[in-house]
Order: sequence, then C-alpha cells, then structure tokens
Amino acid sequence: MTAHRKSASRAVTKRKNSRRRAATAKARKTTRRKMASKRWSQRVTRESDALDLQAGVFAQRDPKRIAASLKRSAERSSRRKAGAYRSAVSMLTFYINRAGKTLPKTQRTRLERAKVELRRQFGRE
Repeated sequence: MTAHRKSASRAVTKRKNSRRRAATAKARKTTRRKMASKRWSQRVTRESDALDLQAGVFAQRDPKRIAASLKRSAERSSRRKAGAYRSAVSMLTFYINRAGKTLPKTQRTRLERAKVELRRQFGRE
C-alpha cells in the first residue's frame, strides 16, 4: 500500500468511528431524555407545591369522596399559589391528562363527575 492510500484509509476509518460515537452518544442522550420525560409527571404529583394529596385519592369509587378529599387538601395547603378551587381542579385535570388513553373509560367518567362535584362543593355552579 502506498502512503497516500494508508492515510486515506485511516481518514475513512476515523470518520466512521466518529459517526458511531456520535450516534451512540445521541442514543444515550435520547434515552436519558425519555426516562426523564416519562417520570416528570410522577414527580409533580408527588412533590407538587400545590397540594398534599391523600394516598389513593384518584382510585376512590365515589366522585363525591374524591371531590371532598381534593377540597380538604386544597384548603389545608399553605404552599399553593392559587385559590383552593383552582388548585383542586388543576390537580384533578393534571391527573386525567397524565393518564391519557390508558385511563379506563369508567374511571375517566368518575373523575369528570368529581370535577362537577368539586364545582358544587365550592359553590361555583
């Protein structure tokens, strides 16, 4: 092999390796980003400044009990930035949106009824 061919061959190999490294780094970065974006809503629910929620509040069967629990949490919270009603409805809406298509229709209906009940309990019909 001539000197010119050797250097050209090395240059091609370097380019291929650098592309592989870049692709691998990009894949790692994307994976990290996906993991972080997957869990941000869980962290919001757990560490939100808005409310300290009762455990399993959204799993309850009765919309009136869900609304009452959210109202109680919102009124007791000293960390919320908005009014109690707005904080409670916001957290309920956030949960519904976060669940997305995976939320069973019966549960979605129950949570939508809890919104109506929340309006009623705060006297905002």
